[in-house]
Order: sequence, then C-alpha cells, then structure tokens
Amino acid sequence: MADLLTAPADTTQALAVSRARRTLPPLSGKLITGIVMIAAIVVFGLVGPLLTLDPRDAGFDPLLPPSLAHPLGTTKLGYDVLAQVAVGTQGSLFVGAVAGVVALLLALIFGVLAGYFGGALDEILMLLTNIMLVIPGLPLVMVIAAYVQHTEGLGALARSSLLVALVLGITGWAGSAVVLRGTARSLRTRDYVAASVVAGERPMRVIFVEILPNLVPLLAAQLIFGVIFAVLGEAGLSYLGLGPTGSITLGTVLNDAQTGQAVGSGAWWWFVPPGAIIALIGTGLSLINFAIDEIVNPKLRLAPAAARRQRRARRSGRGIGGEEAIA
Repeated sequence: MADLLTAPADTTQALAVSRARRTLPPLSGKLITGIVMIAAIVVFGLVGPLLTLDPRDAGFDPLLPPSLAHPLGTTKLGYDVLAQVAVGTQGSLFVGAVAGVVALLLALIFGVLAGYFGGALDEILMLLTNIMLVIPGLPLVMVIAAYVQHTEGLGALARSSLLVALVLGITGWAGSAVVLRGTARSLRTRDYVAASVVAGERPMRVIFVEILPNLVPLLAAQLIFGVIFAVLGEAGLSYLGLGPTGSITLGTVLNDAQTGQAVGSGAWWWFVPPGAIIALIGTGLSLINFAIDEIVNPKLRLAPAAARRQRRARRSGRGIGGEEAIA
C-alpha cells in the first residue's frame, strides 16, 4: 500500500526532473567554454579591483612597459593599466547587465503583449517596433547619448555608466521584440493556452503562467544578445567620447589610449588588454548563446551530427547522397 501511495509522487518528481533536463541546454563544448570564459571575466571584474592599485593614482612614471610592479604597464598619465582594466571590466559588465535587462523588459512588453492580444494593440506596438528597427542603431544611440548627457538637472547621472546603460537598453529592444512576438503568436494557439482562456483565466495570468515559461530559452538567448550589444555599444560610444566620464569602463580605457596616442607610442599594453577582454566577453556570450539556440531550434542541435555523417560518407566514397548522408 505504501508503494502505491508513493508511486504518483515519484512519477511526478521524475517528470519534473525530465522536464528540467529538457529545458537546460546540453553540456556541449561551446557551452562549457563560454561559461568558463564568462565566469573568469566576472571573477576578474569583481575581485580584481580589490587586489590591484588605485586606478586613479597618477603617481607612477608614464608609459612604463609591463613589469613585476605593473604587470600591464602604465598609461601616459601614470595610471596603472591593470588596475584600470580591472575596474573597467566591472564597469562594462555593469553596463551590459543593466542594458540587457532593460532591453529584455521592453521586448517582453512590446513583443509578448502584441503577439498574445493581437488586433489594434498589435498594430500599435508593432508600428513603434518597426520605427525603432528602421532607424540606424549607432547614430540613434550617439544622438540620444549626446543630448541626454548635456541635459541640465541630471547631476551626476548625466555622464554615468547607468545613463549609458539605460540609453543602450532603450535603443536595443526592437529586434528581440519581433522574435518574441512571433513565438507568442504561435503559443497562443496551443491547446493548453486555449484551455486556460476557456477556464476564465485572466489574460496576464495566462501570459505569465502559460506562455512565459515556454519562452525561457528564447528569453535567455535574447538577454545574452542584449548584453553583447550593450558591451560593444558602450565601447563604441566611449571610444567616440560619448561614454561615461564619472566612471571607468573598458571603453573609456580604450578612449584614453586613443587620445594618448598609445598606438603611435608603441604602448601596446595600454590598448590590447581592454580590447582583448571585450573580445572575450563577446566570444564567451556568443558561445553560450549558440548553445541556447540549439534548445530553441532543434535543427541546430542535429546539425553537427549530420555534418559528421556527411564527412564519413565522403571519406567512404558514397558522397553526400549515400545511405548515411544527410542531403
């Protein structure tokens, strides 16, 4: 009798574990490599500023090459490059995280609501989304950042990392909204959604309980895309002189290197480390995004195996039209 009573609970737990395994991305080489890269950069950004010198201390000799005292040398003004890169990594990660979350929230509002409700609301929200899509992204960000940063009454917020993150988030949601709208339109026709509507559930509860859980892999991919866009966008704005001046980011370090003629001076240690970390952030997040894409699109999950079968077929002389090949 006890076995009969515990069987349903065991079955429910097994189903929950199976559903969680299907939701999580498979442990592929891309996923592991991306997680390791991003984890190392996050640890460096969080712990590095506590272990390095003061990034605003200009009391050192200028343009010193890497040494034991200064592992990444010094800048033209005598700042320690390692300290600036450590604090800059923290600042860039902050901008990326804030901008990614803001862009994702706006994409949810414009995409999911438009896809679920349809009708006039869909037309209005998609009109605004299409307007944001046709406006060139970088010029729009430059104009908004230049205007907002010179607006009176903002105080310390005018040239802060938070303001740059908000600008990047507000201008970077349209593409994700289109993707979420299409998926929400598909999910609203499913039987379990129709059953909830017939049962009298409120629309917002249907969205949060029935639709959003099925969008988790897609939301994660869109969040990562937003973070990548924000990190690269902040670096571009800072390189052009429109980035934050009250804080240090990887972009501001590159801007200082550019204005200080680091390339002409041969001070490679000044501009290579921040550029390399920006590239590693983009690479690591892209690898994680590729792994999540394999969950969203099952065809991508099967593509590597299909490619291996094609190569084996070619080596065995059967060609791509052989028995084990995938055309």
